[in-house]
Amino acid sequence: MSKIINEENRKLKKTSFLKNIVILLVAHVFIKILGVINKIYLTNREGFGDEGNAIYSSAFQIYTLFLTISSIGIPNAVSKLVSERLAIGDSKGAHKIFKIAIISFGFVGFVSSIFVFISAHTIACNWIQIPEAELSLLALSPSIFFVSITSVIKGYFNGRENLNIGANSQTIEQIFRTIITISLIEFIAQTTGLDTKVMAAGAAVASTISEIICFTYLFRYYKSVKKEIANEIKRSVNYKYKGIRKTLKEILFVSIPMSIAPIIGGINKNIDSMTIVRGLKNFMSETDAKLQYGILSGKVDTLVSFPLSFNSAFTSTLIPVVSSAKASGNYENAIRKVDFSMLIALLIGLPSSIGMIILANPILELLFPNQSSGAFLLQISAISITFIMLNQNISAVLHGLGKTIIPAVSLVISSIIKLILNTVLVKINPGTFVLGGTAGAAFATVISHIFSFLISLYILRKSIKINFGIKSMIKPMVATIMMTICMIFTYNNLLRIVSEKMCIILTIFSAIIIYIVLILILRVFSEKEIKMLPFGEKLYCILQMLKIYR
Repeated sequence: MSKIINEENRKLKKTSFLKNIVILLVAHVFIKILGVINKIYLTNREGFGDEGNAIYSSAFQIYTLFLTISSIGIPNAVSKLVSERLAIGDSKGAHKIFKIAIISFGFVGFVSSIFVFISAHTIACNWIQIPEAELSLLALSPSIFFVSITSVIKGYFNGRENLNIGANSQTIEQIFRTIITISLIEFIAQTTGLDTKVMAAGAAVASTISEIICFTYLFRYYKSVKKEIANEIKRSVNYKYKGIRKTLKEILFVSIPMSIAPIIGGINKNIDSMTIVRGLKNFMSETDAKLQYGILSGKVDTLVSFPLSFNSAFTSTLIPVVSSAKASGNYENAIRKVDFSMLIALLIGLPSSIGMIILANPILELLFPNQSSGAFLLQISAISITFIMLNQNISAVLHGLGKTIIPAVSLVISSIIKLILNTVLVKINPGTFVLGGTAGAAFATVISHIFSFLISLYILRKSIKINFGIKSMIKPMVATIMMTICMIFTYNNLLRIVSEKMCIILTIFSAIIIYIVLILILRVFSEKEIKMLPFGEKLYCILQMLKIYR
């Protein structure tokens, strides 16, 4: 009887894991698509362009840093602690963690918002040396408070394995952000003229309004399920009373190490905002320096981050999965999912990197016809995609295992490398050295991500016996090489018979199809991994009929 129950539980966990993956994957991809549409609109809009991207991005990076300090480790920390409490039937303890976290970090977020608001002038003029960013910082500052609260709510429901709530809130936020951004920018353009500084501030206001809408949705949802949660609390078992201070210490014990890595990551991002314009002014005007920073922080970062949305679903689900495995002592199922997520990251990352390297210029001309410069920067930055994806999953696993300090240490080392390389390379005129100027900053980012990945991977292999290794990389690399050859051949031949824009669209579409077929023919996935995919059982039957799998 116990064997039957265990088997049913195993199937239920598998279904839940895959269901969460699909929910988050769809949400993250949709959100990224809206984000790209938003960026395409802003970059091509007269009066905004690369200069507007520089102003908005510099303010947004500072905002993100303070947001990271006040709340970014909270979703994963609350998710981890709540999932551990629920794994032993302690619903009351899980909800207590939620209540204390929302009060504590709501206060921290409020203080951070006030600080950014008061210090906006100093930050814009002295820190990042882009005075026009002051208005954007003022507009973004209230968001920190609201995101701090929504982060706790998302973490609580993630720990309850109700990931669709967080996905829904993010989708709603991005939909409203896109609509409000376009509406505000058009209104500003019609009423005040093409003032880039004011238009960038309008984009910042749109972000703040969308965060408030996101908070409203989550708060109303929580109120709608409050009675259900109260009933669960009444049936709670294994509850042990802990005072507020002790519970808060427990939250901080998990959240602070989890926050260190994102904080260092935020600092890493701000290295660019604080060094690029300052360094480029050694051999070009301030206006041109801001344009160069806008190209990197606007178009290039947007395109490089797009493939990451396909991997974010695995990152979000790995922490509670590994945490539950650790709490129950059942690592076999968790290891299988870790190996699977690493393989998926590799399969997405490799073709994304190669595709952007080869088709950088056509992609920029397709998406940003009015501001298409930056192909070389995109080619350099695209190298980092695979390493970022793999490192995201490794960090999630290490967090789930309780080794939260390791991702932070690897990021500290990588940030130091990034800062040194930026300081040296950005000041060099690219006419003298090809990796000078903004290209030097892009190159520094790639090197820093590689070092961070290698350190984290080494520690992971010491901590848990994963099967993912060099052998796992061979088939994805072969598939990517074959896809690349087909992609180049397709592009060169289509260019003779269709327009350049249609050519790049058809080339990308055909490359995706060819790559998927190659993955199946080369049997990159094992039988178990095929069945872990959405609709995997049906897919495996079809592949058997085609005699690809036997």
